Amino acid sequence: MTGTPPPVDDAPDVVCLGESMVTFLPDRAGRLADVPSFTRAIGGAESNVACALAAAGHRAKWVGRVGRDGFGDHLVEAIGAYGVDVSAVRRDPHRPTGVYFRTATDRASDAHEVVYYRAGSAASAMSPQTVPYAGVADGRILHLSGITAALSAPCLALVRALTAPRAGRPLVSFDVNFRPGLWGDEAREGGRVLLELARGADLVFVGADEAEAAWGVGEPEGIRALLPEPAVLVVKRGGEGAVLFERRADADSAGPADSAGPAALVDLVAHVPAPRVDVVAPVGAGDAFAAGFLSGTLRGLGAVARLRHGHLAAAAALTVPGDLAAPPRRARADRLAGLDDAAWGRLHLGPGWTGDDQEVRTP
Repeated sequence: MTGTPPPVDDAPDVVCLGESMVTFLPDRAGRLADVPSFTRAIGGAESNVACALAAAGHRAKWVGRVGRDGFGDHLVEAIGAYGVDVSAVRRDPHRPTGVYFRTATDRASDAHEVVYYRAGSAASAMSPQTVPYAGVADGRILHLSGITAALSAPCLALVRALTAPRAGRPLVSFDVNFRPGLWGDEAREGGRVLLELARGADLVFVGADEAEAAWGVGEPEGIRALLPEPAVLVVKRGGEGAVLFERRADADSAGPADSAGPAALVDLVAHVPAPRVDVVAPVGAGDAFAAGFLSGTLRGLGAVARLRHGHLAAAAALTVPGDLAAPPRRARADRLAGLDDAAWGRLHLGPGWTGDDQEVRTP
């Protein structure tokens, strides 16, 4: 795969750019109209990834824009408390911090409700003019998502600029994160835009279900045919696991040693099933998976190990009520990721499994 640049002094390992919002989680199940109280938390795909990476011991920086209000104060303080560098976050005196409310049901459920109050938010003012390139290109990896592209025309221009070819750019990671509700009547055009942006990235994460919704293709091989450009493509298939396509040079095609012709590029393909998980809340798993995979990428792990670390990080998020979960200690995660295929296939993870004193079931 395309390697990440070596670390430089105290530069961040990963820079994550995007909107973070204050989220209100219901204190009981039911329609939003019937829920009397909520618990305040933080939410945002890119800041979730930054928090999970920082908790896993990496140097992570979040770049965003919040209002000069109490919710903005809370976001910056809460994300910074995870050990994330928030020095590049800008405060907007004229626009508010975004907030949203959601029900406790699965996002795929017909009963699931999400109400966003983010139109005209501070983050929607991010653009190539308000976000200096030097402030996002100082890490080994730059992580973006399709959510940012849907916020406003200036945000889309920013993501286009950051995924465009540029000499010396960091490895660009892009999570498609297709949210039809954000695109509204332009959902079809949104799918086309996200395909364009993904083609400019080095590493792409996409769910098979969202690829089907955005592009009409849900099988991993078909998605790869649509996205031949990224050096690494990860197709997430929910409980079935994930498939990785990694472009590598085929030494057998290079010809004689004195041949001037380049080796052909071929895909290494790896499929890793997801462990069985007792789900507490089906939110935050995609962001956690990206963080686990990026952690393995920074550490130079192999294809199967990177996917397994992604699954383990996702399982940590699935077994807690909110979007963010403390990951298992690295030694524990490495031990589980190193199980043989049979033991991995028997893995069963439930609430509290990340604690050092918790037994993991492999019946």
